[in-house]
Amino acid sequence: MITGLPFLSACTGCSRQEKSPEQIRQDTANATAKLKRDSVAVAQGIKEGLSNKRVLDLNTASKSDLASLPGLNDAAAGRIIASRPFDNKDQLVTKKVLSQEQYDKVEDRVNVTK
Repeated sequence: MITGLPFLSACTGCSRQEKSPEQIRQDTANATAKLKRDSVAVAQGIKEGLSNKRVLDLNTASKSDLASLPGLNDAAAGRIIASRPFDNKDQLVTKKVLSQEQYDKVEDRVNVTK
């Protein structure tokens, strides 16, 4: 029985192949290139997200979508939802839901569809 143990150890050692320094360098270069590509893709996605000029409908947009608009927070988004429905986007100011300054920041990012 003892004779089988050294044989098993020898076979286990044979099945495991060590990587050469050149293989390790190549694997490292491939991983670095993939990381660089992924980082560029993430940065591009963030840039597109920040510059996204998506227009929201004041009568249907979610609270989180409204709060993501420049200059608005959860409280302002809640006031918008509580003041629905809107006939036009100017009512954000005329109904005193937003200040003129807040409205100026979101005017091109909101609309009202009927």
